[in-house]
Amino acid sequence: MINIIRAKEEHIPTLIPLLDKYRIFYNQNSDEQEAQRFLEARIKNKDSIIFIAFYDGSPAGFTQLYSSFSTVGLKPIFILNDLYVYNEFRKKGIGEVLLNSAKDYCILLEYKGLALETAINNPAQKLYERLGWKKNTSSLYYFWEAK
Repeated sequence: MINIIRAKEEHIPTLIPLLDKYRIFYNQNSDEQEAQRFLEARIKNKDSIIFIAFYDGSPAGFTQLYSSFSTVGLKPIFILNDLYVYNEFRKKGIGEVLLNSAKDYCILLEYKGLALETAINNPAQKLYERLGWKKNTSSLYYFWEAK
């Protein structure tokens, strides 16, 4: 059974290994201390909304949302910045439940919608499209990195 909760300060110890594995997945070095500091700041400052998925009582995955705005739409939006499921829990519907939880939360708050960015070769694209996400083909994404 899949259970989703919204993370609070007391859930940080559960989130630390999830965030660390997520970062490793994206070729970053393991750093649980920095992950802890990052999570503490996000939750303390109310910078993000984090949902944790539990599968039969075990932590299995998470998603993190950040608020932004659509000036054109004159409404707030969420950026679904992070979505991760431990390898051993994949193919059990956890990613789908996390995505739907984010959608439900967006609807509850009457936000315009959710945006996400993913790698071109990410197989999760099929899941996103099956759940009603639309690929933006009308604009380009740019990023400038301060080094």
